[in-house]
Amino acid sequence: MALHLGKIVVGVFIMRILDLFQVYGGIPTTLEGPFKPVTVPLDESFRGNAIDLPDSDPRVQRKVSGFEPEQISVSLSYNYDSVWISWITGEFQIGKSIKPLNPQSIASIVHYGKLRFPMIHKATGESLIYSQLYPFEGLRNYTSGIIHHVRLAALEPNTIYYYRCGDPSIPAMSEIYYFKTMPISTPKSYPSRIAVVGDLGLTYNSSSTIEHLTSNRPDLVLMVGDVCYANLYLTNGTSSDCYSCSFPDTPIHETYQPRWDYWGRFMQPLISKVPIMMVQGNHEIEEQAQNRTFASYTSRFAFPSKESGSSSAFYYSFNTGGIHFIVLGGYVAYNKSDDQYKWLQKDLAKVNREVTPWLIATWHPPWYTTYRAHYREAECMKVAMEDLLYQYGVDIVFNGHVHAYERSNRVYNYTLDPCGPVHIAIGDGGNREKMAITHTDDPGNCPEPSATPDQFMGGFCAYNFTSGSAAGKFCWDRQPEYSAYRETSFGHGILEVKNETHALWTWHRNQDMYNKAGDQIYIVRQPERCLVRPKVLL
Repeated sequence: MALHLGKIVVGVFIMRILDLFQVYGGIPTTLEGPFKPVTVPLDESFRGNAIDLPDSDPRVQRKVSGFEPEQISVSLSYNYDSVWISWITGEFQIGKSIKPLNPQSIASIVHYGKLRFPMIHKATGESLIYSQLYPFEGLRNYTSGIIHHVRLAALEPNTIYYYRCGDPSIPAMSEIYYFKTMPISTPKSYPSRIAVVGDLGLTYNSSSTIEHLTSNRPDLVLMVGDVCYANLYLTNGTSSDCYSCSFPDTPIHETYQPRWDYWGRFMQPLISKVPIMMVQGNHEIEEQAQNRTFASYTSRFAFPSKESGSSSAFYYSFNTGGIHFIVLGGYVAYNKSDDQYKWLQKDLAKVNREVTPWLIATWHPPWYTTYRAHYREAECMKVAMEDLLYQYGVDIVFNGHVHAYERSNRVYNYTLDPCGPVHIAIGDGGNREKMAITHTDDPGNCPEPSATPDQFMGGFCAYNFTSGSAAGKFCWDRQPEYSAYRETSFGHGILEVKNETHALWTWHRNQDMYNKAGDQIYIVRQPERCLVRPKVLL
C-alpha cells in the first residue's frame, strides 16, 4: 500500500512539473525562487565598440531646413487618452556670442487623427529654448533650437493615430508619423512589450542596442537615465571616456550640448512612433552658470508631472493598461520631509490595485547592486524610501547607472523576502564609459565606506550589515543571496505583462541573435500572500 501511495505521489509531482513546463515553456518563475546566485563570466572576446558616433555620421546630422521639425518624439501623459508630441525647430548655436531664438516666432501645432487624410484634429502647445552658459573665459556657450511640446487629448485606447507637427503658416510641417495609444487601465489590458534600456549614450554599441530593441517591436520604451553623455565632452568638442581623468583642471564640469541634438536625431526613427518615458540620471546634471542643473533634460522632454500631481520633472507617474509606473528622482531631495517623498505617499495612496494590479517603480541609481561601481551609492535614498515602497507592494524596480546587467531575487532590506520587489539593474545600453566588471565580493574589491556616497547628493547612510551572512561587514565575501543573476555585457530588456499576476522578463545581449534570451524569468505576483499595508496619510 505504501509503495502504491508513493507511486501516486511521485506521479502527481511529475504531472505538476509537466503542467508547469507546458504553461511556462520551461522558463523559471519567481515562485520557484529564491534562486542560487549566478555569475556569468565576462566574455573576454566581446568588447563591443564603445566609440561615440562622430558628427559626420548621417544618423546624427540635420536633415531638415529652415524651421522644419526635427528630433520628433512621443511620450505618454498620465492615462491612455493623452500623449505628448515634442520636436525642435531652428538650429542650435554654440560659441562666444550667441543670440537665442525667439520661441514665440514659431507656432506649436499638431494635426492628428485616426486617418492619414483628413487629419481632423488640431492641438496647440508651448515652446521654449534653453541655454547652457559658462562664466569662464574660453568656454563656448550654447543655446538650443526652439523646443515644442503639444499635448493631444481625448484619445481612444489601443488606437493608431497619425500626426504631423510644426507651423503650417510658414509652412514648415513634418512628414506624417504615427503612434499607438496605450490600453485602457484594467487588470486584463496590457501593452504587449515594454522595452527597458539604460545608460545608452551615442556609440556604435548604442546603435546595436537600439537595432536589437527595435526588432522586438516594443509598444513603449522606458529609458532609465544617462541619455547622451554630453558631459564627457569639453565645450570645444574634445571628449574622453573618463572626464575627471582627462580634464582634472577644468573650472567647471563642461558639456558639449550638440550631443543632445545628435541623440535626438539618432533616436527619431524609433521614438517618433514608439512613446519614450525618461528618468533622470547623473549624466544629465550638467552644471552651468548660477548653479543651474538639468537644463537640457527638463527642456527637451515632456513629462506627465502636472497630470500626476507632481511639481517636478524628476518624479511623476503614469498608467499603461493594468500597470502603474512610478518614476523617482535619485538626484533630487527624497527624505520624508521633502516634496518628492510627500508626493510619493500621495501617489501610492491613490493606486487602485483592482484596476492597475502591477506597480512598477524606476529611478537611476540602484539600491541592490553587487558591482564595485556605484556600490551602495544610493543608500540614503534606500533608507528614506524602501519601507514605503515595500508597504505598498511594489512588484518590480528598474534601475541603470551600473554598466552591467543584474537581476535580484525578491528582496527587502538586504533580506530575501517573497513579498519584496525584483530589482533589475540594466545600465548596459552601450555608452562609452567602461563596463562594470569587478564585484564587491571579489577578494580585495570591497570599497572604503566613506568613498561610496553619491557626490551630488551627499550624505552617508551605508554602514556595515548588522545581520545575515555579511553581519559586521560592509561587503559580502561571496555573491549575495539576494543577487540572482549578474553579467557584464551590453543589451536591453523586454517586459511582457501577461495578466494580473504574471509578467515575462527577458534580457537580450547585443552579441546574441535578435531572438535569443540572455536571462529570462516569469515574475509572479502573489496578492493573496503579499497584502498591501499602506500607512494612513494624515
